[in-house]
Amino acid sequence: MDRRMFLSWIGMGALASSLPMAIAACGLRDSKQTSTSGTFTSVGSVAQLDQTGQLLVTDGVPNPVLVVRQSADPSGLVAVNPTCTHAGCTVQWKADAKTFNCPCHGARYDAQGAVIQGPARRSLKTYAVQIEGDQVMVQEN
Repeated sequence: MDRRMFLSWIGMGALASSLPMAIAACGLRDSKQTSTSGTFTSVGSVAQLDQTGQLLVTDGVPNPVLVVRQSADPSGLVAVNPTCTHAGCTVQWKADAKTFNCPCHGARYDAQGAVIQGPARRSLKTYAVQIEGDQVMVQEN
């Protein structure tokens, strides 16, 4: 066997031995993605939400969440990531105008998180929200 053939066999062996690790890593990544999707997390109680009409949660969740109640109807709940897409400030809910306003640079978002006034150009990220018993539940994906 000459040197070139020997090195080819070594290279093929190294490639073949790393293949199981690559397949396992892809399988782990996919299982992590699917295990968290569809999971709702409690962000507070309905009583807390009813006190001020909103819940701002920054601890115990992967991303900050602001839940607002637009009406007495349970379907009138909206959950957004309150981080302004322009400069990262925390937006505030203005119930009378039904808008999220950024105190830093004046960006405004409608009740569904879409930009209605710049300088922000991207909408706020929204999440599914529901009430289960006395808990407000949010689904972050």
